[in-house]
Amino acid sequence: MSSGLGSEIVSVINKLQDVFTAVGSSASQIDLPQICVLGSQSSGKSSVLENIVGRDFLPRGTGIVTRRPLVLQLINRPATAPQPNGTNPQLNGSDKQANESEWGEFLHLPGEKFYDFNKIRGEIVKDTEAKTGRNAGISPQPINLRIFSPNVLTLTLVDLPGLTKVPVGDQPKDIEKQIKDMLLKYISRPACIILAVTAANTDLANSDGLKLAREVDPEGTRTIGVLTKVDLMDQGTDVVDILAGRVIPLRLGYVPVVNRGQRDIDTSKSISAALEAERSFFELHPSYKGKSQYCGTPFLARKLNMILMTHIRTTLPDIKARISLQLQKYTAELATLGGPMGDASSGNIVLSVITEFTNEFRTVIDGNTNDLSLNELSGGARISFVFHELFNNGVKSLDPFDQVKDGDIRTIMYNSSGQTPSLFVGTQAFEIIVKQQIKRLEEPGVKCCQLVYDELIRILGQLLQKIQAFRRFPALRERFNSVVINFFKTAMTPTTKLVTDLVSMQACYVNTTHPDFLGGHRAMAIVQDRLNANKPPTPVPDAKSGKLAPGQINNNRDLDVDLRKEEPSFFGSFFSSAKKGQPKKTGPVMEAPPAVIRPQSALSERETMETDVIKLLIHSYFNIVKREMIDMVPKAVVLTLVNHSKENLQRELLQELYKPEVLDDLLKESEFVVNRRKEVVGMVSALNKAEEIVAGV
Repeated sequence: MSSGLGSEIVSVINKLQDVFTAVGSSASQIDLPQICVLGSQSSGKSSVLENIVGRDFLPRGTGIVTRRPLVLQLINRPATAPQPNGTNPQLNGSDKQANESEWGEFLHLPGEKFYDFNKIRGEIVKDTEAKTGRNAGISPQPINLRIFSPNVLTLTLVDLPGLTKVPVGDQPKDIEKQIKDMLLKYISRPACIILAVTAANTDLANSDGLKLAREVDPEGTRTIGVLTKVDLMDQGTDVVDILAGRVIPLRLGYVPVVNRGQRDIDTSKSISAALEAERSFFELHPSYKGKSQYCGTPFLARKLNMILMTHIRTTLPDIKARISLQLQKYTAELATLGGPMGDASSGNIVLSVITEFTNEFRTVIDGNTNDLSLNELSGGARISFVFHELFNNGVKSLDPFDQVKDGDIRTIMYNSSGQTPSLFVGTQAFEIIVKQQIKRLEEPGVKCCQLVYDELIRILGQLLQKIQAFRRFPALRERFNSVVINFFKTAMTPTTKLVTDLVSMQACYVNTTHPDFLGGHRAMAIVQDRLNANKPPTPVPDAKSGKLAPGQINNNRDLDVDLRKEEPSFFGSFFSSAKKGQPKKTGPVMEAPPAVIRPQSALSERETMETDVIKLLIHSYFNIVKREMIDMVPKAVVLTLVNHSKENLQRELLQELYKPEVLDDLLKESEFVVNRRKEVVGMVSALNKAEEIVAGV
């Protein structure tokens, strides 16, 4: 691959980096290939970067010096290229000694060129403190620095804060976790090449940089190792085994380098002199002289350039596809926000929202929707569930005799007969009890109306969330919500009345000629059969004598002296028998009735029979009414509430909302929408520019 083509490819990524950095964090959805520099604080990261650039420009000191990611874009340019205006008006003082063919630019200071690399260092410190303060805190917001020079290979590097373990001074207690989380955010992206810097005079197995890289790149396919401080190793030791991949193998290998020591920095040893000393070290060292061309900073820069170019060529098709996908997404969102300017006729917007809402409302209830849920019932299916599960089971579970006991039926029979006790089973008692039970159906009927109303409110809430225009116009959303809820409430009045009227209709007239009704004769026959089945068998005469056995005469009362001693009175069960031991009074005895007359004993045989007959009749008729109510109540609710809403909601919304005097108030955009539109416009513009950049590659 030619150097010119390689530089062009890397510059494409640099341009994309600038475009996305300018619009903020949304660009993180498109991972751009970059080399991230990873290592502990004392590993020599800064010296490696300065050697690659060939200039002394990074802040130095104790503790965490790099407190924000530094996106370093190196751009190779010929030394003979003329300055745009012949001279640079910003050159003054110490800048005059600077090389005018080399300069730096910060993305946050557009148009300003730094020819003095000391001032670049000062600006890095200044901008870092502006975002993080002076308390050694960190920030994930990157600083973007471009360096134009004939002495660099076109390359993009991200200098990350050094790994630390113990907070120093006024650093936050969780500084180690903060730094690790930030580094992982960068190096976990598949498009990231990890440059793991480790001091050669320490055990490689304890390398913090390699350990963290292994967490996100366990196979070592996108990690390249840099071994610093090779010149400080004990005599007789070297890193040949590491370079050969016999210790911790990496697919991209290792490169040993020699940086300036602290003494060199203190004595202002130039980087050019340091690079010359590095070259001499590897060429003269017995362990490395045979492979010296694969050692040192110049080889590292070339290798990184090749790796980055290859990586970019591999990922470029995916980047193109992601840019195109993101552009479609943001263009569609911009359309929902009213376009770049947010201009539209207020009347047309309200009309289209009303039409969209009512169409969606009908669709959700009828079930003809494209986004049907696979996990739960929704819309009209939930209303059907209310009718055919909740209401159906609720009505069926009503037991007419859970509140009315046999003794109560007996009392009602006596009370309903009035002054003349009935000769046969009293039909009035049946009607009184069955009407009482029918009225109990009103509660589940009204509850059914309320549950369907709740489901309509639920659908309303879903549509207010789903339709994009409501996010843009909160006042329109609130008004819509208010109008639709009031409409449902108004419709509830006739719905509830119709359901209660259905119950009243059933209760006001008991149709004993209903074809499914059991009828008095059949009920009597069924009860008689039951009683006969429970009676003891008829006594059989002795075969020899032809007489009944003793004890079988007169139903076990054949030994009684007076067979007609006592007949139970008609109201016998309402009075207790005379207490034993009381003296028998002579002459007629007639006392005043007690203030309250209640049954005093169990049901007689006659009362049991009559009660069973009435219970059979009530059960039969109440089941008929329950079936009819299960059928009719849903029809009533659909007629006056559901279908009424489907047919008349649009007219109601037009009457309430499509008024010239309220349109402007309804269409006031929320602050969030205005700000979001600016973000999306910026993102669409950036993605369009990005698409142009990659289109020519």
